[in-house]
Amino acid sequence: MCGIAGFIDFNKNGNLDLLKKMSDTILHRGPDDSGHELFDTGAANVGLGFRRLSIIELSALGHQPMKFEEEGLTVIFNGEIYNYQEIRKELEESGYTFKSHSDTEVILKSYAKWGVNCVDRFIGMFAIALYDAKKSKVILFRDRAGVKPLFYYRSGDLLLFGSELKIFHAHPQFKKQINYSALSLYFQRGYISAPHTIFENTFKLLPGHTLEIDLNTKKVTEQKYWDVVDCYNQPKLDISYEEAKKETERLMLSAFQYRMIADVPVGVFLSGGYDSTAVTALLQKNSTQKIKTFTIGFEDPKFNEAHHAKNVAEYLGTEHYEHICTYKDALDMVDELPHIYDEPFGDTSAIPTTLVSRMAREKVTVALSADGGDEIFAGYPKYFNALSRIDKLNAIPPVLGCLAEMLSKPFMGMAETSSQNKLSKLNDFMQHTDAVKRFDIISQAMTFYETQQLFNKDITSLNTPFDEGAKLNNTNDLLSKFQATEYKTYMVDDILQKVDRATMSISLEGREPFLDQRIIEFAAKLPSSYKYKNGITKYILKDIVHSYVPREMMERPKMGFGVPLESWLRKELKDVLLDVLNEQTLREQNIFNEERVIKLRDKYLAGEPVEFQRLSYLFLFQLWYKQWA
Repeated sequence: MCGIAGFIDFNKNGNLDLLKKMSDTILHRGPDDSGHELFDTGAANVGLGFRRLSIIELSALGHQPMKFEEEGLTVIFNGEIYNYQEIRKELEESGYTFKSHSDTEVILKSYAKWGVNCVDRFIGMFAIALYDAKKSKVILFRDRAGVKPLFYYRSGDLLLFGSELKIFHAHPQFKKQINYSALSLYFQRGYISAPHTIFENTFKLLPGHTLEIDLNTKKVTEQKYWDVVDCYNQPKLDISYEEAKKETERLMLSAFQYRMIADVPVGVFLSGGYDSTAVTALLQKNSTQKIKTFTIGFEDPKFNEAHHAKNVAEYLGTEHYEHICTYKDALDMVDELPHIYDEPFGDTSAIPTTLVSRMAREKVTVALSADGGDEIFAGYPKYFNALSRIDKLNAIPPVLGCLAEMLSKPFMGMAETSSQNKLSKLNDFMQHTDAVKRFDIISQAMTFYETQQLFNKDITSLNTPFDEGAKLNNTNDLLSKFQATEYKTYMVDDILQKVDRATMSISLEGREPFLDQRIIEFAAKLPSSYKYKNGITKYILKDIVHSYVPREMMERPKMGFGVPLESWLRKELKDVLLDVLNEQTLREQNIFNEERVIKLRDKYLAGEPVEFQRLSYLFLFQLWYKQWA
């Protein structure tokens, strides 16, 4: 639900009109209501702006910013606290009274009772900004998995914060200077890992963290309250497979049902794969009403899973809606991507995700998405490909490894070919011994060295969770280490960003039932053999699903959720490609090595083999640059 925007201005230039201008940039996140409060604390002006999408407590009593006058507290909050009714009951037993039925008021009074530790009690998704007048502090909270985004910009005596980067562009003191080292991360992985963003002095608050600003001293303190690494570092459970299966299903059902709580219609995105089928099956089995399910398909059978979803929906008895997307539908979306994704974003499945969100919004205000299943239950083939490659590369004697490193260097500046990429990866691989970093190198579209060759700018290698594999202790095998790291990287900065922007662009609340912390806190302690067994990925999850849907209906190759951009850029989007990747534009930007980019472009248009992912990342970046730089 909703979006937040705010500032802390120690020069006291911020005013109410500016705050409204900032929050109005995210009207799409909350078209139902708005609220703005400006506080002169003596030391600073604190502005709290809010756009509301009404989900729980539809009356004016749910209006934000919301205050707890007696304690000097004011809050703005994007998200949901699913267990707010249980927390409210506990607070009422302690003597607190409530004016509304909203989870926002529960946040205020939880903080009044337990301070910042109140966040430990919350089951939900949230980005919270709370002003504590008595302590002269502003505290930002982000949920454990990072379902809800929270950005901040800090320069001199100004701190801005909000749900999307576009908020900052509305402030006259925001300097949109590109962080080229962060841009390197985008070209390596297709997204920019937290805490980094595309702009200098601009950051994503890490999932499971708080940011506290002392208004008297100007001190800014970031504090971790939860980390998936701590879950994986716990001793593995000594329980039978059947016990593990029973408890996993119990936790899933509880998490899924929590996310059906709303005062507006709720539905489920159903692809027909195991994750979305698990959500739909467990909810439909335990509901007396038909669950609304939504699927989007494509005319091209290589990208169409709609018939699989329809079969599952018919078997489970849901109220199913399907839309077959034409190429024109998808192509028309390309022009809109830079506005929706206001940071460079390379995942083209953003297009179908946005289209299915638009279809669902015609029927519901909340939609459950089944993201996280692959990270939690080991579903990605790349995990096992990496394990195999690491085993093979580890078998290379050290002396030959050094030789391979020396031999590879002269080839790294050559044309954009697969061989160059492999040589560069081999060089990187030999320089690192940590398995998590090696997994990252294997998975990258480009190595850091290759981005150095691509850019005309000086860049440095930025630290990300891929560089922190040593934090995962020896209770974890390599598979567990890969899962934990991707939970903090690909899942949050690609998958969750994609779903949040796609759903909120059309004022639809996306909820993530697999990302209830109770599921990962339990699953992280399960033996890997319960997740991957006899060559079967997501073994325990699939076993649960087969209790609800016949195995033969489910077993098929994993398709993904993509679009045929590789063919579009040679045909339907060729003019757009030539418009954003031409000599004059590249020369004026002076970001990239013009000769390399044009050579890559022309080889692709000539039908020669190229690393297409590089070209697509360049194309999508240029679209972003045209609007935001």
